[in-house]
Amino acid sequence: MNGLDIDKLPSRTRVVVAMSGGVDSSVTAALLKEQGFDVVGVTLQLYDQGAVAARKGACCAGQDIYDAAQVAERIGIPHYVLDYESRFKADVIDAFADAYVRGETPIPCVACNRTVKFRDLLSTARDLDADALATGHYVRRTAGPHGAELRRAVDPAKDQSYFLYGTTRAQLDMLRFPLGAMSKARTRALAERFGLPVADKPDSQDICFVPDGDYAGVVARLRPGAIEPGDIVDTAGRVVGRHHGIVHFTVGQRRGLRLDARQGTDNAPLYVVRLDAARRRVVVGPHAALARESIRIGTVNWLGDRPLDQDGLAVLVRLRSSQPLRPATVARVGAEVLVRFETPEFGVAPGQACVIYDRDVGERVLGGGTILSADAGEA
Repeated sequence: MNGLDIDKLPSRTRVVVAMSGGVDSSVTAALLKEQGFDVVGVTLQLYDQGAVAARKGACCAGQDIYDAAQVAERIGIPHYVLDYESRFKADVIDAFADAYVRGETPIPCVACNRTVKFRDLLSTARDLDADALATGHYVRRTAGPHGAELRRAVDPAKDQSYFLYGTTRAQLDMLRFPLGAMSKARTRALAERFGLPVADKPDSQDICFVPDGDYAGVVARLRPGAIEPGDIVDTAGRVVGRHHGIVHFTVGQRRGLRLDARQGTDNAPLYVVRLDAARRRVVVGPHAALARESIRIGTVNWLGDRPLDQDGLAVLVRLRSSQPLRPATVARVGAEVLVRFETPEFGVAPGQACVIYDRDVGERVLGGGTILSADAGEA
């Protein structure tokens, strides 16, 4: 058994490494090469640089492809660039724009990992007769009594398990994450030891195709009719202002509402409580109106040892990537999962992810899904 938990000698074990051109995936490739594995580097061309203006530091842009090729040459491995542009546009960019039009707040990195990177790239790795696909993600894959398990990274500051909850059991069988037990400082030190040209390269931003964080600008280019003005209303339906498109807002947002003083109220701060895409309305209310005792999630990926049923399971959940784990119970309700929080959650945005971890330690990813729309009294 070699260091990747594969019953073959390293020299007879072919590993495809997804190389984004950043320091993490570059160190992954260099480590595996040093350990004697048959390493093949693959970089994905994901979008047209002219159609989507990528900011400096974005992953899979032209400079990053060049950087990946330089690293591959430095460590002496073959390197291929695959054109996945049409797949990325359909599964990630178009889905991102459509979600914003529906009044949701999507996470394109989750969609990218679930489709283009792990579904499509895994298929390519098999075509290359690879035994494993390795990435530079900070997450751990461990062997469990019922098969491979997905766990949080050792370094909590770099843990990326929130973005990988959609990884299926079949994908986990072939995936490997060599950096999951390392700190970022250790990764940087290894990059310097290997003499990699990207050793000092800054980390890439999460959303590679959104220039300067201008989500609305990307949506406007892709869905020109989606940026339409409308009313800002309170929870009673009274008009309190105007907006220039619901794509500029997300649930829990306070800034940018530009509301004047309101008669008959104490003028307490207002937050976005709900987005009504059909009527182009931004619904606002006091902070208390953001509270949710339960939510429903769809498109659920379940990695637990036993099927999730209607009886409920005590777990820990995370609704945002940087949020501490929260106690909750989850239960299957048809094709959806009902999540009940021990204490109310505030600012739960449809389209975001609810990731489920084990209650005992909070390290193992049991699954997750996309948060569905729900009013305060629902669920």
